[in-house]
Amino acid sequence: MEPLVAITRGDGPLVAAALHAGHAVRPDLLPHLALADDERLREEDPFTEHLATVAPTRIVGLRSRFEVDLDRPPERAVYRTPEEAWGLTVWKDGVPETVFEASREAYRAAYAEIEAVLAEKVARYGSVVVFDVHAYNHRREGPDGPFAQEEENPEVDVGTGSLDRARWGPLVDRFVRELRVAGEATALRFGLDVRENVRFRGGYFAEWAHARFADRACVLALAFKKTFMDEWTGGLYDEHLDALRAALALTVPGVLEERARLTPTAAAEA
Repeated sequence: MEPLVAITRGDGPLVAAALHAGHAVRPDLLPHLALADDERLREEDPFTEHLATVAPTRIVGLRSRFEVDLDRPPERAVYRTPEEAWGLTVWKDGVPETVFEASREAYRAAYAEIEAVLAEKVARYGSVVVFDVHAYNHRREGPDGPFAQEEENPEVDVGTGSLDRARWGPLVDRFVRELRVAGEATALRFGLDVRENVRFRGGYFAEWAHARFADRACVLALAFKKTFMDEWTGGLYDEHLDALRAALALTVPGVLEERARLTPTAAAEA
């Protein structure tokens, strides 16, 4: 079976994940899907793998979250009801249970790979920081509908719901502060609206990493509003995406500096 994730290994204690970047679906699942291709794409996080390239080490989802969702706990990783999938009916009737079990097995294998990557970073550097990159829709009422209210929909929502703020608070605060102003130094030419835990507090992946590695893992769950694309057609505004990636990259030196300061037992940087 093909893997759910592609892992690029690089130096340093920063990892970026784009778990919902994938759109492909296993061939044996396709006849059972009730969703059209564009319906799936709308709820996936296309192009987030580009944002993840700010980190030397990357974990990128290769297949659709509608096959199996790597940001949900294992017992809910396969959507079975509309209530689990934004009201969408994902499957036709009569899907063999063996099909779903194959998805669950791929999920377990992916988490084993992810755990190995993070364990290597913790062993070498004393701790690891993860940019857990996602994207979210803000035009739910249709392609000609209104944009969602900005008050409740920041450009970047930093989810820290499972993060130990007493341990990592200075790193989070610096990241938020520096990303807000980073847009001014890029092609965006304006400050970014970056807030914490407005609509996205982080998912299962962040919760799992914080539980598995305790105070040695700092996962920032980053939900980018889909201003870099047309969420209804899937079309990309590549200059805007490039500018967001450049702004995110500007936060990396500060994040690494805070991580080192907050990890007194960390190994010397390679």
